[in-house]
Amino acid sequence: MRLRDTRRRLQGIVREVIKTGEKKVDEEGNEWERCIFVVELTGFSKRTPNEVLPEELRGAKVRVVRWCCFDWHYRTGVRATLTPEETERVLSG
Repeated sequence: MRLRDTRRRLQGIVREVIKTGEKKVDEEGNEWERCIFVVELTGFSKRTPNEVLPEELRGAKVRVVRWCCFDWHYRTGVRATLTPEETERVLSG
């Protein structure tokens, strides 16, 4: 039996990726760059079907800091799911 983390997670569409220039190299030699993602909120993930996004947050753009390495990390127009911690920060204002 696998336990699932059912904490709330917001989802949205990545509208912009801003590279900060801050970089680090991991133990495998991959160079990671710190980026700011501008995410337009669309609702909650399917893991929390009973949650409803407040109308004032629908379409709101939030900034999320993530580390990027590979070309698919920088795509725009794709769906992004916020972590439970990021979600709580957005919902608390």
